[in-house]
Amino acid sequence: MTAVPSLGTAVSQHLATAIAAALPEAVGADPLLRRSDRADLQANGLLALAKRLKGNPRDLAARVAGEVEPGGPIAEVAVSGPGFLNITLSDEAILTTLAARAADERLGVPRSPQPATMIIEYSQPNVAKEMHVGHLRSTVIGDALVRIMEFRGERVIRRNHIGDWGTQFGMLIQHLIEHPHELDHAAEEEAGSAAISRLNRLYRASRAVFDADPEFKERARRRVVELQAGDARTRELWQRIVDESKLYFNAVYARLNVLLTDEDVRGESAYNDDLPTLARELEQSGVAVRSEGALCVFFEDVKGPDGTPVPLIVQKADGGFGYAATDLAAVRNRIRELHADSMLYVVDARQSLHFKMVFETARRAGWLPEGVAHHLPFGTVLGKDGRPFKTRSGETVRLMDLLDEAVERAAEVVAAKAPGLSEAEVAERAADVGIGAVKYADLSTSRSRDYVFDLDRMVSLNGDTSVYLQYAYARIQSILRRAAGQAEGRAHPELKLAPAERALGLHLDEFAATLDSVAETYEPHKLAAYLYALASQFTTFYDQCPVLKAGDEATVASRLFLCELTARTLRLGMSLLGIETPERL
Repeated sequence: MTAVPSLGTAVSQHLATAIAAALPEAVGADPLLRRSDRADLQANGLLALAKRLKGNPRDLAARVAGEVEPGGPIAEVAVSGPGFLNITLSDEAILTTLAARAADERLGVPRSPQPATMIIEYSQPNVAKEMHVGHLRSTVIGDALVRIMEFRGERVIRRNHIGDWGTQFGMLIQHLIEHPHELDHAAEEEAGSAAISRLNRLYRASRAVFDADPEFKERARRRVVELQAGDARTRELWQRIVDESKLYFNAVYARLNVLLTDEDVRGESAYNDDLPTLARELEQSGVAVRSEGALCVFFEDVKGPDGTPVPLIVQKADGGFGYAATDLAAVRNRIRELHADSMLYVVDARQSLHFKMVFETARRAGWLPEGVAHHLPFGTVLGKDGRPFKTRSGETVRLMDLLDEAVERAAEVVAAKAPGLSEAEVAERAADVGIGAVKYADLSTSRSRDYVFDLDRMVSLNGDTSVYLQYAYARIQSILRRAAGQAEGRAHPELKLAPAERALGLHLDEFAATLDSVAETYEPHKLAAYLYALASQFTTFYDQCPVLKAGDEATVASRLFLCELTARTLRLGMSLLGIETPERL
């Protein structure tokens, strides 16, 4: 694997040499460059430098322009405005750089020189409950970050922090014990969606009794104590519920094409044994104090509407532990046992205050180094009415139902676009298109923003959709199939590029820089935006630049080369978002 410097880097190096020769008094200065087809040395570069040197900006710019050596990546340099340098890259430099990218299986994207251990927590469903639309963003954003960071060479540890502990399990297990016929029926149930639907029904039934019958509520609470104490029968039923839920979770993850497995699951129960020790350490160190019987951590800047301090409750007055204690134990485990260099929590924006307090508590306790933990909040999935997405009856939308509907809608689009396909072919491509449409709509939206879930728009062949990108990829494959045996793609740096070829080539060169930006800010939508722009640039190229009918062999080969590199870049970029690219569409 060979890392390929971008054209922007090459231009910066040449300009640095020119500045050193033209302005020896400014050696060591680092002017800021903007990389584009005509890269500008901006006002905060030469203009700021001119101010420090007390010189005329246009004169300084002219001196630098005169020192730019011909024959490198720069074809032309001219002074404009108050002291800008307009730089035109050579066609030869563009094609030579792209050829170097094409020669590398990673398209010239370097691996991290110092791989870090990164923990990414995402998805976080609750045992015995169906996943709903609220789990979509955490799951697909987390999965995309995992794929991108692993591609860059980081040592990524996936964590699916499932809700598998607490009062609700005492309630559910007690109900099962008192209704043994439900256990017999469970043995006959099909695993996956059927099993979780049954568990959902049992949960609702047990909750109804729990709320209405004080005696049952007391029995359920005693069952929680037995669960925590390790009672064999109670633990057996608990494990059965957890295992059935995992089968369902895995079915959802398989449908969504995400990487999570049972190996990545660390439920709240995994940290249960550590909670008493954790609470004792916090209290003894003075980080946490007793308040009305509860063990609390207070913060000067966290107060309620009435000005009363709002604490992080580590341990309740009755001795029980909640989410805060479990999250603190997870932080401590990930630093001490897993030696995490960074931790990303892909969790709903509504949990921002919770994680702010958890991370600050862990820092005060000396468990969490500064800058290691990051909460990556995300916005809400909305319906067309602009409110949180619900069914017509006002219930939360089940995730599997959502995916099923997306695939059905995609099947209609695929069948209409290619009426000659068999039912099996339509079904296969509809899965790629439908699931890709749902994921791309999410990933193409800035993580912090809400977005409207609109299947009609998502499966459209027009606009910023995954179908548009998939169709661009499939169109390229069609060109390459027609070219097979007649011509081969190869870069010809000696050729003069048409404007659409230059635009496409320059955008292809930005792939590695885009991945750098995504990794720096943890924002997959930047990659989605790059891929949409790439597909759009290719569409313009396809319309303006004949490929197989270009006229001469060199131009045909060069344009086939651009097609091949575009297809490879689209395929790799889409795979990093967890989206399939069908060969035919």
